[in-house]
Amino acid sequence: MAEKIIKSDAEWRELLTPEQYHVMREKGTERPFTGSFDRSKGEGNYHCAACGNQLFSSNAKYESGTGWPSFWAPASEESGELATDTSHGMARTEYRCKRCGAHLGHMFADGPAPTGQRYCINSVALKFVGSDQESG
Repeated sequence: MAEKIIKSDAEWRELLTPEQYHVMREKGTERPFTGSFDRSKGEGNYHCAACGNQLFSSNAKYESGTGWPSFWAPASEESGELATDTSHGMARTEYRCKRCGAHLGHMFADGPAPTGQRYCINSVALKFVGSDQESG
């Protein structure tokens, strides 16, 4: 994995849009069915919008019907990390970028085979790089 990225609050505010900052640094969420990647079908990879770390492959994306892009597995163990989230009176598992610590969404144990996991991710936290754009 690439070196960890640490920035000040001011640097993150300058780098990210207000919506990205709210989701990725303040652990907010976008409204369901509003994100640009909820129903996308392109082939390629999804990267962290803040630091470029590869998070998911389109091969692991599926239609969960929740209103957010959903994946049954991350691209690698180096993609992200799990943390306990007890906000909003619920116990959930937060999924964060392992490189920059950005909040991406949550992981639930109600996904499809082969993992049984559903990584429910905010579109605004993702940058899609199509297979035809990947460089070797």
